Amino acid sequence: MHKRRKTLAFAAAGLSALMALTACSGGGDGAEEKKEVTWVINSLPAAWGAISSAGGSVYVIQMLSGVIPFTGQYQPDATYEYNMDVLAEEPELINDNPDEGPFQYSFTLAEDAVWSDGTPMTGEDLRVTMMMSASPDEGYCTTCDSRGTTSADMVDKVEVDGKTATFTLKEGLADPEWMGMFDAHSVAGGFYPAHLAEEQGFDVEDPDQLGEYYTWLHETRPEWSGGPYKIVDGDLKNQVVKEPNPEWFGETQPALDRIIMPYNTDEGTFIPAFQNGEIDGANPAQYSADIVTQLQDMEATLSIAEGNIWEHVDINVDNEWLSDVELRKAVFTAINRDEIASRNFGSTYPDYELKNNHIFSSQSEYFEDHLSDTTQGDGDIEAAKKILEDAGYELDGGTLTLDGEEVGPFRLRSTDTVTRSNSLQLIQAQLDEIGVKTTIEMTDDLGTMLGEQDFDIVQFGWSGSQYFASNAEQFWHSESESNFGGFSNEDVDKAAEASATASGLDEAAKHANTAVETIVPEAYVLPIMAEPNYFFASERLANVEDNLQSSYRATYNIGEWDIAE
Repeated sequence: MHKRRKTLAFAAAGLSALMALTACSGGGDGAEEKKEVTWVINSLPAAWGAISSAGGSVYVIQMLSGVIPFTGQYQPDATYEYNMDVLAEEPELINDNPDEGPFQYSFTLAEDAVWSDGTPMTGEDLRVTMMMSASPDEGYCTTCDSRGTTSADMVDKVEVDGKTATFTLKEGLADPEWMGMFDAHSVAGGFYPAHLAEEQGFDVEDPDQLGEYYTWLHETRPEWSGGPYKIVDGDLKNQVVKEPNPEWFGETQPALDRIIMPYNTDEGTFIPAFQNGEIDGANPAQYSADIVTQLQDMEATLSIAEGNIWEHVDINVDNEWLSDVELRKAVFTAINRDEIASRNFGSTYPDYELKNNHIFSSQSEYFEDHLSDTTQGDGDIEAAKKILEDAGYELDGGTLTLDGEEVGPFRLRSTDTVTRSNSLQLIQAQLDEIGVKTTIEMTDDLGTMLGEQDFDIVQFGWSGSQYFASNAEQFWHSESESNFGGFSNEDVDKAAEASATASGLDEAAKHANTAVETIVPEAYVLPIMAEPNYFFASERLANVEDNLQSSYRATYNIGEWDIAE
């Protein structure tokens, strides 16, 4: 039997009701007490699939943890580990030399890898996932709205031979991060079962029917699983319940009998629920100094560190007023990033650092500071007023006008967390100083709000990983489903495409920085900072730790979770 786990390191650039649901069973008649854990997801997932623009949130990814199989992921120490439960061998780079032919690589799945209905996993699962991840222009799927099409759009053909899928890229194209095509950080968060399409009456070779299958996957609670757990109950409004997948083929069998994942957007309930034993922990996507302060005085496993989710303010450039770049520049100049960061994090995480590159952290070898030489994020009210004056705007009695017409007001939106609520209130006050009026509107469905472009100015976070080559294309390309504010710039498109198709990481980083350098003067996205993330867990849990390198966070190794002895 081959070793199932192997490490490959490369460039590491209503709670009372809940209590009734989560009460442990057993104890009577000598029955063994069941092992049960309740883990909070702090916002509503918008779909049952992660590929779509609406479904592409950390909340969906974590809800599906232990269900979607993946080929590898970054570990908490930033090394990469292939998933040798799922793979028969490490993925093979067949050719990366354009003088010898097209860029080509392959994945081979483990012989005993099966879906929860006993159907073997095959290369066809990889092929169909790739097809659903591509843009409609590729012809595979007419209605798929993948949130990240870069890698899939490069593929010219896929050859499937049983457990193996071999991918050949289009002439002249390369993929510097090819090994992540189906890993935990990919657009799908792994890969999906192809055989269910036929069972549901869909022909995956028909672009319309593949689109119907894609919709079915996103709208239907999965009864299938390719991981250690399967979802046995739940919905997209309250919670999901997971139990072990009886067909799980991995070396380590799940130790828990049940995992309940309630969606709880009310941060104020976390501490009393934790103290009462109603929940066992959480890895919230947003920081809360108040919760951290309380946890520091409790018996709990607690960690705080800068995460890979970076908060930013985006503008809807399709708004009549905000289509003017000079107004956008003034808005960004009036926003004081340091005030936002200090108010939210200064008391419990004083070592915060503002983000001056949209793609690279200051610790990256590819970091270039693209913001310090601008006024964006400085909170310089006089400079913002000067920008507006030069562009013909007038400030009359605290109201901004252009040609006698009042500018705005604008809807300022985010999810309703303590951190973002504080931030929006500060931004509202800062913009008011230059006559820009805003109304704050919170949402509990971030994915839908962004996907429907239902905002004027919005704050949210991008969840990243060590991968970066396709980020610019996903964030800002004019045809990207994740370009939520409708921005379009040919130079940014070219740089983003070049980064995603570079032959190596150094070349990809050069083009990524060009994209950042180009987008900054357009005042479309203002990065604030990579937020510190906190994680807390009951000391009754074992093998539970945070992973700031992954959108799965602490659920990255959910198959290894246990109760401490």
